[in-house]
Amino acid sequence: MIPISERKRIVVKVGTSTLTHKTGRLNIRRVEQLVKTLADIYNAGHEVILVSSGAIGLGMGKLGLIERPKDTPGKQACAAVGQCELMYLYDNLFSDYSISVAQMLLTKYILLEDRRKNVENALERLLALGTIPVVNENDTVAIDELELEVGENDSLAAIVATIAKADLLIIMSDIDGLYDHDPRQSEDAEMIPVVHEIDEAIHELAGGAGSKFGTGGMKTKIHAVEIAYEAGIDVVLMNGKKPKRLYDLFEDKPVGTLFTLEKD
Repeated sequence: MIPISERKRIVVKVGTSTLTHKTGRLNIRRVEQLVKTLADIYNAGHEVILVSSGAIGLGMGKLGLIERPKDTPGKQACAAVGQCELMYLYDNLFSDYSISVAQMLLTKYILLEDRRKNVENALERLLALGTIPVVNENDTVAIDELELEVGENDSLAAIVATIAKADLLIIMSDIDGLYDHDPRQSEDAEMIPVVHEIDEAIHELAGGAGSKFGTGGMKTKIHAVEIAYEAGIDVVLMNGKKPKRLYDLFEDKPVGTLFTLEKD
């Protein structure tokens, strides 16, 4: 198996829980750590594509809303305000390291097979120009996505990784990895370091029908792994609340759960 440190093209997905406090306001220290670490990985010679959630959450904070809107227009309004905030943030922070970012807002219709080539061409050119593309769903118009459960950007990240022919997908979540039991309910829960196959047992751990150990959002992450597997792309699931652990990952130290079809 190719060491993580030698993977050239990387897709990193970060969720709202990584970017914000429970109040919905920006977690400034964590975002600064994330950007600094990604900039360092970029400077080391890796191509980085960032798939970032957080527009609706940031929009809520900006608009002073305490609860997430339940109606689609309310979510769209939050997304429209929050996406500006999100890109302003990334542009400012990455510019400190002389790195340009580029916004890409996608919908599932753009990602249909006959339209994927346009996305692929744009990604290739942006990477060739030395930018870090920042990808999100176009929540202001993507009504279907807005009405889905939280976690749809996990699948988006896997699709982007497939289109970009990435060497690795990193999903940064609010949990350290995949556990054999729900760590919030069992002190004896142990993290599974490597998964080679997504079978019924893995689906059960991720919250399949009748599961006792389902953790919120894990189902969408396992679905994302399945999408990545179809393209032969390895996936690392790690805790987004510890961005500096990306350094350990790219020094080939064990971090989170590695999903890979390859067996040593």
